[in-house]
Amino acid sequence: MAQIKSLDTIYTVNTPEGINLILSPAGPMPRMIAWLIDVLVRFVIYTVTFIVLAILGSSGMGIALIITFLVEWFYPVYFELFHKGQTPGKKSLNLYVVQDNGSPVTPSASMIRNLLRFVDFLPLFYGFGLASMLLNQRFQRLGDLVAGTVVLYKDNPLKEDLIDNDQSEMIAVAPVINLQMKEQQTILQFRQRQQQLSKERTEELAGLSGLLVAEAKKGQKTTYLNRISNWIAGKR
Repeated sequence: MAQIKSLDTIYTVNTPEGINLILSPAGPMPRMIAWLIDVLVRFVIYTVTFIVLAILGSSGMGIALIITFLVEWFYPVYFELFHKGQTPGKKSLNLYVVQDNGSPVTPSASMIRNLLRFVDFLPLFYGFGLASMLLNQRFQRLGDLVAGTVVLYKDNPLKEDLIDNDQSEMIAVAPVINLQMKEQQTILQFRQRQQQLSKERTEELAGLSGLLVAEAKKGQKTTYLNRISNWIAGKR
C-alpha cells in the first residue's frame, strides 16, 4: 500500500489555533479496493437477508427488498457518521471520510455524497467519479465536491515520527474531558509540528487547550499535552 500512497498528494488546513493540519487524500486505487470490500459486505448481508426471509414467502421477499434498498443507500451513511468516517472497506485500507477542512463529516454531507453515487457511477463503473478524482488534487468524486468531503488516510503521525527528546513525555495521560475526533487530530498534529516551532510558541499554543492542561505545572503545558497525545495514539 505504500506504493499506492506515494501517488497521492497532501494539503494543509490552518486551524483557528494556528496549527497546520497535514492531510493526505487517498487516490482512486485504494478507494476502489475499499469500495469493492464494501460491495462484498453488502452482498453477504443481502444473501443472508433473502435466505432468512424466504421462509415467509412473498411477504418475506417484499421485506427483503426493502431491507436491501435501505442497506444499499444508508450502509455508508451509518458507518461514516457512527464509526468515525470508516466503512468496513475503508477501515481495512486505513481510510476515512471527513469534511475537506479536516473536521468530522456531517450528517447532511454524508447523505449528499452517498446519494450522488448514482451520478458518479455513470456512464459505466464510476466513469464520472473516476474522471472527477483524476482532475482534482484531493481526489474528490462529484459527490465529494458537492458535499465538501474528502477521503483521507488515517495515519497516526505519532507511530511514524514520535518525538523522543524528553523521555518523560512518553508517559500517557488520559484527557480530563471527552475529545471529538477533530480535537484528537489537532492534538496529534500539534505533537508532530513541534520541531518546527520554538519552545515558547509551543507552550503558548498548548495553553490554548484550556481545561486539557489545567493540571499542568507552569512551563509544562506542552509536555502535558504531549502525554495526552500519547494516550490518543494508544500508548496506554
